[in-house]
Amino acid sequence: MDEFRRPESVLIVIYTAGGDFLLLERCRPPGFWQSVTGSLEWGEMADDAARREVIEETGITQGLLRNMQWTQVYEILPAFGKKYAPGITRNVEHAFALKLLNRVPVTLSDREHVQFRWAKAAEALATVSSSTNRTIIEQLRH
Repeated sequence: MDEFRRPESVLIVIYTAGGDFLLLERCRPPGFWQSVTGSLEWGEMADDAARREVIEETGITQGLLRNMQWTQVYEILPAFGKKYAPGITRNVEHAFALKLLNRVPVTLSDREHVQFRWAKAAEALATVSSSTNRTIIEQLRH
């Protein structure tokens, strides 16, 4: 098996019934805020990757996970290029939403994130660094 990740990933926007969105700040690059994201492992289905990434990055095991049936192809930022084989410049991202009744405790993966915060939709839209993240938050806002 190759050490490089294939160019396919998941984006999982975690939000509450009250309209709070969970935002995570990545370790690298500094100031890069997003929802849960991660690459599919070899042979893994996107739905399984979404569940795994939520648990790995936040420790959250509850809520209703919904496949948004939306994919986006985007250019890989140079800061993330080392995860992919040479010459790979685009990624296919599958979008998911995880709805919780209320805010729940979050246990961050300190390898990936430095902090988290809950935010209302307007603040979340203004804070997240990726356009795909904004698109899904916009669809889920109340």
